[in-house]
Amino acid sequence: MTSSRTWAFAGALGGLTGLIGLFICSNLTAQVGDGIKDNALVVAAISGQRGYVWATQVICFVVAALLVVFAAGLRRHLAAQEPAGGLVPAVAAGGVGLVAVLLLVGGGISTELYWALGEPQRWDPDTIAALVEVYNTLPWLWAGAGIAAAAVAVGGLRHGSASRWLGAVSGVCAVLVLATQAFPVQYAALFPGALWVFVAGLGFAFGGRGRAAVV
Repeated sequence: MTSSRTWAFAGALGGLTGLIGLFICSNLTAQVGDGIKDNALVVAAISGQRGYVWATQVICFVVAALLVVFAAGLRRHLAAQEPAGGLVPAVAAGGVGLVAVLLLVGGGISTELYWALGEPQRWDPDTIAALVEVYNTLPWLWAGAGIAAAAVAVGGLRHGSASRWLGAVSGVCAVLVLATQAFPVQYAALFPGALWVFVAGLGFAFGGRGRAAVV
């Protein structure tokens, strides 16, 4: 008896929503320009853009919730097909879980930033600028997805717990995420990380189930 594929679709939706949503919300500082040299000018440029901040909070929560479902289903799926006692299921689920945690933390800063931008005259511009830096960084740290991708690559290519094509794609994405961690551009992990979650979700939903039966 095959299990529900809801968890896999949740992953695909979470990856796509995170990739598109966070990229769009990065437009908060699109109008800053040379004002980045002066925090007061930064605040003046973004004070009318609070909608992006609110949207980020909602997007981060929704994506985190979807990724928790994906992580749970991924662990169950891999545990049913991996050798007993293997680490692949826990590592894969743990990697996705790390992304969910960072999304909640990164999205949490949106509450403080939203109210600060509503009354910028009552806040120190340097404090608001610091909040903006966190806003523009934490939700993008999808390195955990690279850890999960590496685990799925091992499972797919060595143990057959995922299709070989998904194992190969997962390996490539894991390397790309690792590259973002080797240099001070960790937030760039969003792109290969979210892309992997999206592709893996669809892969497991439509044929990435490996050789063994899922029960």
